[in-house]
Amino acid sequence: MKKTFVSDAQLKDIIKTYPTPFHLYDEAGIRRTLKDLYSAFSWNRGYREYFAVKATPSPSILKIMKEEGCGVDTSSYTELLMSDRVGFHGDEIMFSSNDTPAEDYALADSLHAVINLDDVGHIPFLDGILKSYPKKMSCRYNPGGTFTAGRSKEGFQVMDKPEDAKFGMTREQIFEAYRELKKRGVEEFGLHAFLASNTLSNDYYPELARVIFQLAVDLERETGCHITFINLSGGVGIPYKPDQPANDIFAIGRGVEKVYNEILVPAGMGDVQLCTELGRYVTGPHGCLVTRVLHLKDTYRHYAGVDANSCNLMRPAMYGAYHHITVMGKENEPVYENYDVTGNLCENNDKLSVNRPLPKLETGDILVIHDTGAHGFSMGYNYNGRLRSAELLLKEDGSVRLIRRAETPEDYFATLIWDE
Repeated sequence: MKKTFVSDAQLKDIIKTYPTPFHLYDEAGIRRTLKDLYSAFSWNRGYREYFAVKATPSPSILKIMKEEGCGVDTSSYTELLMSDRVGFHGDEIMFSSNDTPAEDYALADSLHAVINLDDVGHIPFLDGILKSYPKKMSCRYNPGGTFTAGRSKEGFQVMDKPEDAKFGMTREQIFEAYRELKKRGVEEFGLHAFLASNTLSNDYYPELARVIFQLAVDLERETGCHITFINLSGGVGIPYKPDQPANDIFAIGRGVEKVYNEILVPAGMGDVQLCTELGRYVTGPHGCLVTRVLHLKDTYRHYAGVDANSCNLMRPAMYGAYHHITVMGKENEPVYENYDVTGNLCENNDKLSVNRPLPKLETGDILVIHDTGAHGFSMGYNYNGRLRSAELLLKEDGSVRLIRRAETPEDYFATLIWDE
């Protein structure tokens, strides 16, 4: 059974002020995870976590990252603006984008962010945008083929077949990119790769490291480019299901250190800084979607209609992803029925769970949908004119702060041009 980070009594008190649905984040849990992450990689001088803004794009969450020594990984103009306004500067910002508009590159350059190129073909595109190339840049590698390390029986993975992914360069292209960037004055080079999502294995990062560390050695030897940092990206997952084992970040850190000492150190590259961008791992378990049962319906199945929907949490409808559900106050009650927990969108896939065994539900019951701290609110949308929910932060001292208000109809109408 998964435990909630907020008690039934706390939630009842919160709901007096903030109506459901809302996303709630646990500050203490986020900070604890970051401290463990930095401890696990403390053997690498200069190690930095670049939190993936796309996972939880809230200034209050990003301020926690900054206070804990993180940078940010951005992928759009708006994410760059948000990061700058929070106070991230220069190489605290990584810009990892694909199919990138010119204005996005121009803003990244003006902020002195580290540009992480996804395509060798973007170099001539940048020639028309940049007045001069920055001294420090990175390139994203895609090895092709099928990547099997770090798989687990239950772990959901988005990219275990890199050859199907739109991201990154081939080996030949990345060598070409390094040479072309060196001609244009780039002096410090980074290397980045992302091969699988939400792996539940301590082997994923060490195996990825083996691939990318050897490529870094080959690149430095053959191109003469000075590689100063390697970005292992994301992919270290979280256990969405109660019976799944959690990754051991300390075992992962030791595994990467072993490969670092086997490959980079003998090549004279023992000063290479490591970076990660673990959005889901950092905030995923430390967020939940709180919703209330509005209606119960019995037809060919048992349905529990709640006041949240797929606009609040897209992953179940999009991926068939599992998010555990706790019925607050009934944690120890026996299973009564299998329920489809549904929203109110005019789409049949608007289900937060399908055939989920739950205690007997009643209208008014409060449900906590676990592990929505990453790729939860951020993937929201406004189909059917449904409005996006509030976001709240459970502070370390137990108080609760509103960090994003719920949308209103006027917000929804604000961008419309009405006919006169």
